[in-house]
Amino acid sequence: MTTVAEYNATLSAEHQEIAGALAELIETVVPGTGAVWHGHPVWSLGAAPGKQPVCLVKAYTKYVTFGLWRGQEVTDPSGRLVAGAQGMASVKIAAVDEIDEAQFADWLRQVKELQS
Repeated sequence: MTTVAEYNATLSAEHQEIAGALAELIETVVPGTGAVWHGHPVWSLGAAPGKQPVCLVKAYTKYVTFGLWRGQEVTDPSGRLVAGAQGMASVKIAAVDEIDEAQFADWLRQVKELQS
């Protein structure tokens, strides 16, 4: 697997819908920077995958995780982001209608600024 599309193609139909919607949204804020790194899609600002990472999408059995590097530093009025290791924060998505495009785009813009 080398591309985001190839990764998404391996997922169940429901997870493909979620991952595809996330990838489309991410590409509006961080265009052309997605690559598979450590087994799942990561969008980064640096010259290589994982350099100045912004976000990731990773599928699990019952949900898809949308994770943000430096996510603990963003403003999250929704309270949906859950703190993780090394300053990351994430949200678990079980259905495509759980994606609030405006909120997710705002988080992405904030992390992009922090990583610039």
